[in-house]
Amino acid sequence: MNAETSWVQTTFRIILGAFMTFAGIGHLTFQREEFLAQVPRWLPSDPAFMDFVVLSSGVVEILLGLTMIFLYRHKVKVGIVLAVFFVLIFPGNISQYTNGIDAFGLDTDQKRLIRLFFQPVLILWALWSTGALGYLLNKRK
Repeated sequence: MNAETSWVQTTFRIILGAFMTFAGIGHLTFQREEFLAQVPRWLPSDPAFMDFVVLSSGVVEILLGLTMIFLYRHKVKVGIVLAVFFVLIFPGNISQYTNGIDAFGLDTDQKRLIRLFFQPVLILWALWSTGALGYLLNKRK
């Protein structure tokens, strides 16, 4: 399961990997409180549990970010896994919007709504930059 990618795709894969690594570090350190705002409100509201969600998702983001950068031989698989991860965390963004929670400068309903439309962009970015989108489309044929 491998796909040829252009230098542009490779560049964007590395940028996304760096972004994910940085976001994961933020989960564990300087943005921890901000990320608590994205824990869906339908999950248990125990502060220790919510903190666990933030910390564990941060670790996952760091691992995904580093694999995007360094495990290029498995980039198609990693792209698919990252796309699935983006789908799995989307309820946090929906929760932030529906509950009117301010975080990351998203301090109005309009800003929080606009943010929702960026999740599909991240999903496509993960799939395209790793060649997974082409792989999946060719597999269907």
